[in-house]
This record gives sequence, structure tokens and C-alpha cells, in this order.
Amino acid sequence: MRAMQNPPDLRPDLARARISETKRDGQPTIGMVSLGCPKALVDSERILTRLRAEGYGISPDYSGADAVIVNTCGFLDSAKAESLEAIGEALAENGRVIVTGCLGAEPDYITGAHPKVLAVTGPHQYEQVLDAVHGAVPPAPDPFVDLLPSSGVKLTPRHYSYLKISEGCNHACKFCIIPDMRGKLASRPHRAVMREAEKLVEAGVKELLVISQDTSAYGTDWKDREVKAPILPLARDLGSLGAWVRMHYVYPYPHVRDLIPLMEGTAEAAEGGILPYLDIPFQHAHPDTLKRMARPAAAARTLDEIAAWRAACPDVVLRSTFIVGYPGETEEEFQTLLDWMDEAQLDRVGCFQYENVAGARSNALPDHVPAEVKQDRWDRFMEKAQAISEAKLAAKVGRKMDVIVDLVEDDAATCRTKADAPEIDGNLFIDEGHERLSPGDIVTVEVDEAGEYDLWGRPV
Repeated sequence: MRAMQNPPDLRPDLARARISETKRDGQPTIGMVSLGCPKALVDSERILTRLRAEGYGISPDYSGADAVIVNTCGFLDSAKAESLEAIGEALAENGRVIVTGCLGAEPDYITGAHPKVLAVTGPHQYEQVLDAVHGAVPPAPDPFVDLLPSSGVKLTPRHYSYLKISEGCNHACKFCIIPDMRGKLASRPHRAVMREAEKLVEAGVKELLVISQDTSAYGTDWKDREVKAPILPLARDLGSLGAWVRMHYVYPYPHVRDLIPLMEGTAEAAEGGILPYLDIPFQHAHPDTLKRMARPAAAARTLDEIAAWRAACPDVVLRSTFIVGYPGETEEEFQTLLDWMDEAQLDRVGCFQYENVAGARSNALPDHVPAEVKQDRWDRFMEKAQAISEAKLAAKVGRKMDVIVDLVEDDAATCRTKADAPEIDGNLFIDEGHERLSPGDIVTVEVDEAGEYDLWGRPV
């Protein structure tokens, strides 16, 4: 399965920021390197939108920028190393670098490696980033020409957009330091989320990817909330906008079962609805492993929930991520995970080998798993996940389904079904009759070939 790394087209030397006009004389310009997860990408878009509103230009390369912002990831030690490497590259290519994002919560770590950075700010500290940019590259606005596009600056293709609904997380998973970096759950107001979603759809966005650290918990931090689970009315309202709505990072709380009737294909969602797709971070299946992770240890009940979801919405697609080689994981515990996978039959699966992360409580756990054992378990897990994916996709041959077009090239169009999120899931390729298609088109295809993770089809 393709793991989502730092997408290469978000690097400033390759990026195609969605700004059409040419640079005017004297206009200050900023470059952006956006690393890590979709939530960081949303932060990058927000920063660039604010800067664009102040009259800054967006440079697609290092040489054309007066300064470069590096939005870092600090979730794993490998991600920290990649962030430091990106900072070093930006310093070498441009020399004027402002660092923000998750790794910015550890300024001494950054300045210890790169003392010449101009400033370091933490995650979602938008005002501090702007202050740092103002100090490094003073704005030179021209109110007659610097008009902010109504949809803001976007680093994703025009036809889909991430929609962040909250910051922070109230979980205390031992392997994770996100709450230390981003704080406790802080949900955006329902009206603000809907206003942003409506503007995106009005601007031509065909797919909204709902993200947060814990989407299921949206609104539960409001003391005066009128409903127990505010994600439900939000999902209902988003589903009424006429765009695809894809739910990510959905923890399997009991009220998730109430999301199912809001999905396309169910009788209750006859008019619109959210996609029959749930991205749920299960992480493991053995109760002892889950307890050491400080996560809910109810994998057996989760199988019952999955069965209930599928009974209510047979087309629901489930994707998840798992960690193998967690400290103390025995061969028996790992085998339980494999057996659970056989029963759960998840559609899309990603897997990580456990890594220590500076500041994570899991570092102090006993019985760390040797690297070669972690690799072996990862190989065995992915072999099973691949076999499940291959069988599920083979069953789709001959079916008609709607797909959204992401890219059109001479030899084929790259599309996604409702079962596929961008960057992390598979694709459907149309290699005949694709010449008149454009990115953002939603077309009906008949599937005529299946692989391990991808499909091929033809328009009907």
C-alpha cells in the first residue's frame, strides 16, 4: 500500500500554487514547503491565503522567493529528520527560512541543527508566522491589484479540498505526542465550518475531505452543546451541499453507528449524503497491546460494530492504519491482529512499524521489538492486507460506479472511486475514451480490470 509521505508536488521547487497572475514590480514573494499530514496542508493553505490577502506573491521555486516557510512534521523521529533535511535544503537554496508546524513546538531542536533560521513558530500559530514573515519580508501591498481569490490559496487540485473541523486531541495514546504539540480538542463552530465548505463548493470544489485529530469527537468540547454528538448534524449539513464528503480520522465511538444512515446509498440519505467511507484508526486488535497503547481495548466489539455498519450500508468502505512491533508485542498478539484482519476484511489498510518518538510515553515501555522482527511482521501484515484488497477489488469487475477525475495525461486519466481518498488509497485508470475528460469531472465507468490496489475501467 502506498504510504502517504510528503507529497512531492508540495515542494516549492515543484509546486503549482493556485495563483494565476504574474508577479508585479516590487511585490514581495514567499515560498512554502508543506510536510506531513493533510491537517498541516490546511495550515499551509491558511497561511498562504493570509499572506496573499496582504499582497504577497507565492513563489513556486526557491530562487523566486524572498523567504521560504517550512511547515514541518514532528510526529515520528523519521518525520523530524525529514523536516530538518527540508529546512537545510531551503537554507541552502534560499537562505531565508521561517519554520512552523508541529516540529516548531521544539524550537531548540530546530535551531540546534539550523541556527540560521529566521524564526520558529509552533503548530497553528498563524499570527506568529505572519509576524515572522513581516519581519523578514515587509509587505508592500497594492490595494488596487492585490485581491484575494474568494477560495483562498490552495495547494491541492481545484476539485478537492481538505476541511479541518477541529484542532487538538483529548486522547492520551502512549505512542503519540500530538496533544502535547496541538493541545486539547478545540472544535471550530458549526457555522464557520459550513461557511468555509459552502465557499469551497461555490468555487468549484467537488470533494470535501473532513479532517481533524479526532473527527468523531467534534463539538464534544462545547459545554453548552445542544446535541450529544455534534458531528452528526455537521455531517448531515455537509452532505446537503452536493459535493462528495469524505470522513477521515473517525474514532469508533458508539455514535459512529449514527453516521451510517447519513451515507449515500442508505434510505435515510436518499437526497445527498456523505460518502460511504470511514477512515478509522484501529491501530491494533489485541486487547493487551491496545492497553499498552492506552487505547480502548474492545477489538471484539469493534467487529460487531463493523458488521452492523455493513448491514446498514453494504457499500461502506473502511480504511484504517495499524502499528506493528509496538513495545511488548508478542507473536501471539501479532497473530491475533492477523486473525482479526481475516474477520474484519477492511477495504483499505496502511501499516507502520513502531518508532520511538521523543517525548512519547511508549519509549519507556519494556520489551522493545527488534528491528528485524518488526520488518517481518510488517511484511506479513501487508501480505494479508494486499490479498484482502486484491479480492475485494476483483469483486468490483463488471460493476458500474462513479469516479472523480484527478489527472488527465496522453495515455490515461487517473481517477478515484468513492472508496479512494487522494494520496493514500488506490486509483481507477481510464486508458481509452479519456481524451475529453478534465480534472474534477465525475463520470460513470464500468470496471473491466482489477489489480492489488487499483482498478481500470471505461466510461459508459
